[in-house]
Amino acid sequence: MREVCIELIERQGQRFWQVKLGRRALTFQDEAAARAFAAQLHMRMGWLGQEQRSDDRLS
Repeated sequence: MREVCIELIERQGQRFWQVKLGRRALTFQDEAAARAFAAQLHMRMGWLGQEQRSDDRLS
């Protein structure tokens, strides 16, 4: 499973939080929103991985 990462970045003197998964990234102004999104994404990716492993066993 790919890792969900949160990074603090600065652009033009402003602080932003960037949530990354592989090559994709989404940027938030609010840290709490970024953390909530990252947590949901992490749970969803875990669920999808579990579903895929379950499907592979049935084949």
